[in-house]
Amino acid sequence: MGKDLVTVFGGSGFVGRHVVKRLAANGAAVRVAVRDPEAAMFLRPMGNVGRIELVQANIRDGASVASAVQGAAAVVNLVGILAERGRQRFNAVHAEGAARVAQAAAMAGARWLVHVSALGADPAAPSRYGRSKAAGEERVRAAFPDATILRPGIVFGSEDGFLNRFGELARIKPFVLPVVAAATRVQPIYVGDVAAAVTAAVASDDARGRTFELGGPEVWTLREIAELVLRDTGRSRTVLPLPSWVAALAAAASAVLPLPRALHITFDQLRQLRVDNVAGPGAAGLSDLGVAATPLAAVLPGVLARFRIPDAPNQVK
Repeated sequence: MGKDLVTVFGGSGFVGRHVVKRLAANGAAVRVAVRDPEAAMFLRPMGNVGRIELVQANIRDGASVASAVQGAAAVVNLVGILAERGRQRFNAVHAEGAARVAQAAAMAGARWLVHVSALGADPAAPSRYGRSKAAGEERVRAAFPDATILRPGIVFGSEDGFLNRFGELARIKPFVLPVVAAATRVQPIYVGDVAAAVTAAVASDDARGRTFELGGPEVWTLREIAELVLRDTGRSRTVLPLPSWVAALAAAASAVLPLPRALHITFDQLRQLRVDNVAGPGAAGLSDLGVAATPLAAVLPGVLARFRIPDAPNQVK
């Protein structure tokens, strides 16, 4: 990218902050479009003085989106939600918001658009989340045919909602570690690898118009992930796969009770967990963008350090 301007929507989130840091390290000027620029001030030191600009924008507001992409050579859309709250609805964010960004990028003459979707995006997905992600991809393609679409699997890292969730459950549950959809297969990907893929796509003409499915180097069941977490944290618990009716009760309770975050789950998330979250056979992936996938074991001990029993040996292989 050199000194080109890149506008990043959603740059203050878990994945976004890694993307912003990597783009800045590669020499790009980064304009971070967020709803609350003051809350995103922590991003400014990630680049040289004046190289990271914060602007107010909301993907539900066309005027702010259009202003944010003016003069940008590349646009990255990372905005997404895992659960609906208030005005943050799946269709409004994943479909209408994505279309708004793509349309504005096309009108502004941006050369690259990188749209970050998700594994499981499918018009026939069992969840509204998965269907809205598919709708977003379709609308992005219609507005900006040369967009690069990235579909990461479950993203892990020091501030994730995945490994940290298992770690917290292992800490607060004294005898068992309950696991929803224990047999579901997942292909977790390190957040740094997602950021590297975004950065590579932004600078690649070969990636334009293509879709990449991004997964880590290993496939695990959710039960196996739970067992890894227990071994690493030194906690002795029985992994308890939850029957679907018990999981449904947990979702019903989550809708009305102020449960701890680690125990909270929605009915839509339960529906999404019915299907495996892995890259399709033969799909273009990380290696096609020149990125080497990071094994889960290389990052797991650092992520779970705060949950580990003192002096517990690291047994993750």
